[in-house]
Formats: sequence, structure tokens, C-alpha cells
Amino acid sequence: MLLARPGAGTSAVPVQITTSSGSTPLLSDPALSPAGWIVSALPPRSPLLDAIAFSRGRFALETAGQPTLFLPSWPELSRVIEDCR
Repeated sequence: MLLARPGAGTSAVPVQITTSSGSTPLLSDPALSPAGWIVSALPPRSPLLDAIAFSRGRFALETAGQPTLFLPSWPELSRVIEDCR
């Protein structure tokens, strides 16, 4: 699965996902990132996806040099994760 957000980065950019159960550091993958985007790849069985799906209310996507995004963990997100598995 790919996590993507608008932003610029020609090399790997530090990314951190914070859920109600903890924080996980990641690096973006410039090979997967089209111009104007920062993209991090996660394997479909990643425990981080479960943490995002079951986070209480929201989760945060922090990217170096970009404003933090606070995103709702709506049921649709859980369905997408399950469908990709």
C-alpha cells in the first residue's frame, strides 16, 4: 500500500505516522513519488495499517518540511486496508 501526500522531495524524506497506539517512523521512496508528491510504501500486512484503522478518532501524518496532517480514521479506510490484503 502507498501512503501519499502533496510535497516535494528528491531524496528520502522522514515521515512519521502517529496513532492512538503509538508512533512509527518511515522514509519516503523517491522512486515511487511522482513530481509534487511524497510517497511511502507499506506491505499489506503491516501492523501500522491496523494501528491506523483502529486509531481512536484520528491519526497524524508528519512529514519533514510539511505541515502535519491530522486525518480521520473513518470506516472506509478500514475497508480499503482489508480489500488490499
